[in-house]
Amino acid sequence: MNAGPVLRVEDVDVVRDGNRILENVSLTVRAGEHWALLGANGAGKSTLLGLLGALAHPTRGTVEVLGHRLGRVDMRQLRSHVGHVNPRHDLRSPLKVRDVVLTGLTNTIERVPRWSPAPDQVATADRLIDLLGLGDRHEARWPTLSQGERGRALIARALMPSPELLLLDEPATGLDVAGREQLIERMDTLQHTYRDLASVLVTHHLEELPPGTSHVMLLRDGRCLASGPADEVLTSDQVSKCFDHPIRLTRVDGRWSVRADRPVRAHSG
Repeated sequence: MNAGPVLRVEDVDVVRDGNRILENVSLTVRAGEHWALLGANGAGKSTLLGLLGALAHPTRGTVEVLGHRLGRVDMRQLRSHVGHVNPRHDLRSPLKVRDVVLTGLTNTIERVPRWSPAPDQVATADRLIDLLGLGDRHEARWPTLSQGERGRALIARALMPSPELLLLDEPATGLDVAGREQLIERMDTLQHTYRDLASVLVTHHLEELPPGTSHVMLLRDGRCLASGPADEVLTSDQVSKCFDHPIRLTRVDGRWSVRADRPVRAHSG
């Protein structure tokens, strides 16, 4: 295992077409930590996740992924050691769930021609499918899966190469309540099963955060508003500033919920 931080971002800017997407952002993620990047649409969350997944270079500053500095490493090779879950998985073939999960070993969307997994790799895929609550869907084909089942299959796929880092880009997008809760339950199981695995989850809904979320970064307009342990960062005041709206934040049984904090109206009497 990498002895240092899993991720280290220092004083990063990202500028595209003259627009500053991220400004002076720093972040350190260590083994076993589970981070959430929170912010409104356009805050820079997915851009930052792209840096963490070695998909892009910063305009300024340094990014180290698994101990390797971007700009001094083969990006494609580095990406093979990161579990990146993108719900917009562009699979065109009606592959079975097991085959989709096995593509995590080749870091491809489709099955590689003339490549066959070893028996122990198939066993690992089946174990991950079971762990993600898809035990009765090993042979189901991709087009027949619900969106929630696809999301959980993609997490199993991302875990196939035994990564030290798992990146999740809005994994609950488009899910109904049942699908969201099944996803969160399985993510919570993963965090207890893989104690050293670090994860970073992007969302703009606090209700989507698993109970095991340990750290949070609040992003607003490309800048870090607050960063650190979840219980310190997720306050009504700071979340209100992040989303530019008065919000009342509560936490029950490890889960967060928000409501608009409306001023109390005086009663005329």
